[in-house]
Amino acid sequence: MKLHSAYSHQSASRAMSILCVALVFVLALTINAVAQEGEDPSGEAIALFNKGQDAHEKGELLTAIDNYEKALKIVPDFPEAELQRGNAYQSLGKLDTAEFAFRRAVDLREDWSLALANLGSILVRKNSPTEAEKYLTKAVELDELNFPAYVAMTELRLQTNSAPKTLEELLVKLRVLTAKANPTSSIWASRAALEVAVGDRKSAKVSASRALELDPKSKTALSTSADIALAENDPGAADAVVRRIEAIAPQAEATKRLRARVLVSQGKVAEALALINSIPTPDAQTTHVKNQLIAASSTNTGELEAQLATDPRNAIALTKLCATFRASDPAKALDYCRRASEASPNDVQPVIGYGAALVQAKRYADAVTVLRRLVSIAPNNSTARANLATALFQLKRYPEAKAEFRWLTDNQPDQPAAFYFLGIVHDQLLEFTDAAANYQQFLRLADPESSKLEIEKVNLRLPVIYNLLKEGKGKKRG
Repeated sequence: MKLHSAYSHQSASRAMSILCVALVFVLALTINAVAQEGEDPSGEAIALFNKGQDAHEKGELLTAIDNYEKALKIVPDFPEAELQRGNAYQSLGKLDTAEFAFRRAVDLREDWSLALANLGSILVRKNSPTEAEKYLTKAVELDELNFPAYVAMTELRLQTNSAPKTLEELLVKLRVLTAKANPTSSIWASRAALEVAVGDRKSAKVSASRALELDPKSKTALSTSADIALAENDPGAADAVVRRIEAIAPQAEATKRLRARVLVSQGKVAEALALINSIPTPDAQTTHVKNQLIAASSTNTGELEAQLATDPRNAIALTKLCATFRASDPAKALDYCRRASEASPNDVQPVIGYGAALVQAKRYADAVTVLRRLVSIAPNNSTARANLATALFQLKRYPEAKAEFRWLTDNQPDQPAAFYFLGIVHDQLLEFTDAAANYQQFLRLADPESSKLEIEKVNLRLPVIYNLLKEGKGKKRG
């Protein structure tokens, strides 16, 4: 006798987790029924239940439901049958009926962690986060190895944009679970999704790979892999992953959302918008993507601000407004840049904009804090490095500024401005030999017209430095 449970929105390994746990309860029910009732009609109910399981495993969901319901007519207080009936209805997309069955299973056995996990999971799908959290929390309290509950809890935390600390705490628990024997594909996939959310793409790649080793058709792991490729500006890799998802669930709304994002990364915004518009009844996530696409094609600040009235976390609109107002209205730009970075914490562009706006607003200490964090994530981003160097320079933190300007001159040796400021930094630190060398390199690279004032300043300063060196003044190298 087998128990079968299938979630259309989760991987096969999650279903197998439910099979193993549920089997224990059915065997217990069977033994108790035979011991207590002998030839009682409950034996017929168990036979119908098993027929339902056989049909369920073959994908014959309507036949499975018919047998589960016949069993329930004989034994109304049959929580296993309610649970499996709920799973079958969930696979058919009949979420309300599935929820009713799961609630009935919980009513019949209130401390059954599996039923609690299933009920919490479907409430996540139905966008009822508060109630879902109640059942999922109880499920993991009863069984700390309840993988389905942790998978659903991950979906809940990501769906509700939980605070980074909350995500980190959940990630710690998932890392413990994946360190135990026989972790499922779904728990690896959930770990990968959380790692992306907290900005640890390197670990997320490993976790997603482990999930796909266990289940090559894990939509969660594939989606996470696509997210990573898009975040790393690799549309080719993202396209390849999305093709795999399309082979599994071509009509799924989430699949079309991913395809739209790939089209955007390929510069095909109009095609992406057309695809999103083809979805007849879009959910909240799809509507959000649609608003972002509209923002991406708009240059009118009034239109962009109007979009924020209905979609206040539209990262594209916020990023555009951040850039647009930076020169004309720094205070307004700063607000938009901050909101953009909060709406898309794992995208470096809004954070770069926020850091630049802080520098523009002369909030240099705040800028250093933001840009230090950014540089730790994107160490090769020259814009972030330049803004960080500027903020440190303005704060007169010359030793730290020197390191940043030196990075710029090493990585962008044809840019005169970095040599100019690096020369000033060395000059302020009494490192006159290095100051002279950088001033000279600036003079070689600088445009005589656009850098006329700076050239004059350097030409006035260099003779003074040479005299100081002749007098043995300044710090010695090495």
